[in-house]
Amino acid sequence: MGSTADFSAWGVEQARADLTEPITFVVGMDGVLRLASRRSAHAAHADEDVVLSASEISFGRAADQRIASEVSHQSTGYCPDVTSRAEVARALNAVMPHRPSGFTHKVLFRRCPDCQEHNIVRENDFVCAFCGSDLPATWNVDPDASGPRVTATR
Repeated sequence: MGSTADFSAWGVEQARADLTEPITFVVGMDGVLRLASRRSAHAAHADEDVVLSASEISFGRAADQRIASEVSHQSTGYCPDVTSRAEVARALNAVMPHRPSGFTHKVLFRRCPDCQEHNIVRENDFVCAFCGSDLPATWNVDPDASGPRVTATR
């Protein structure tokens, strides 16, 4: 999806589909938004490539236009940082007039430095659910990433 026209054409194709459930998305390294069924894996429609963000998006309607009503970054395959919201915002701005100002559901992902397992931090409890070690305060899932780019974790 590189433009409003691309998004409109996709919306026409999806008109018969049930868009009441979220759609999976990735933002590729080219900044382009890619959408697929919720049942598809993020890595599959990213061609197993590095991405700027990945998760799910929900759509609604306003003034007879389809809009992004909810956007998250909860991808357990990529575990993107909350900072990837800027990349998602840029990609959404290119294809639709209205979107949330940020992620509507924020998740903190951390990789345990001791056992290397990926964790979701809940209630600011930065403790590994697998081995009990302390988790870092800053995102560390992809140690080779510079900025929000992430590779699939599985």
